[in-house]
Amino acid sequence: MFSFEYSISNHIPASSMDMKMYYCGTQDCEGNKAWGPALLDHYKIFYIHKGSGLFRMDNRDYEIKEGQCVLIPPNVITYYKANEKDKWLYDFVAFNGVNAKGYLMRAGFSDSNFIIECKGGEIIRNAFNQMLEGSKNKISGDMKILGSLYNFLGSVIEYSCHEENEDKNKVSNSYIKKAIDFIEVNHCRDVKIAEIATYLGINRKYFSKLFKDAVGIPPQNYLINLRLNKSCELMKNKILSIGEIARSVGYEDQLLFSRVFKKFKGISPNNYRKDII
Repeated sequence: MFSFEYSISNHIPASSMDMKMYYCGTQDCEGNKAWGPALLDHYKIFYIHKGSGLFRMDNRDYEIKEGQCVLIPPNVITYYKANEKDKWLYDFVAFNGVNAKGYLMRAGFSDSNFIIECKGGEIIRNAFNQMLEGSKNKISGDMKILGSLYNFLGSVIEYSCHEENEDKNKVSNSYIKKAIDFIEVNHCRDVKIAEIATYLGINRKYFSKLFKDAVGIPPQNYLINLRLNKSCELMKNKILSIGEIARSVGYEDQLLFSRVFKKFKGISPNNYRKDII
């Protein structure tokens, strides 16, 4: 049985948001309970509080157990099942977004690692309880639930037991974290990728390759996505003009901003604003 399950309705596509939460819940069931084989168009994480079972992906079987976080990536056929005599208790959350992959990689997930050890069971349970409480609020529930999603991912990052054994990986992750912090702080001005590489003290091409390998998109696209997502939030403020919004996210040229916005969002800034206001 489900202790609870909550789905969030939001017309804004995940490609326009830093993170978008789809649904979450807690599964408390007897042994032999299964899901799949099936595929999703978003990420789904489940944390096992009690029990053990089987996780199958790409025709490979993995044993999963209490204290582990398991990631189901988009567009991959997966299957999982509780052991026959083992009662299962797990929390799950489904989400997507521009920076979803980057957050997951910080926790230790990768294209070849979908199961991580995580010691923060009680803290993770608290994050899910916060989602449940947030769902009861009709006025600001969507914001509270999204905040709980960030809290959950932050807890997974903090308490995951993954080890970066190679010095190269440690250095690479350090560069990426510093680059993302730099972009977050400086996105509102005309910052260049070469400037970020100089700040890090590495070659521009080398930085671009490191960033794309780690995050999944080039740093220029990451910067653009961040700016456009910020602009989408600003468009909810009726007082601001499109030109003022453009300058607020680093585009002095309003026409350039409009062209970039339409290219990446598939709609002009003016029409986007009409749809959300």
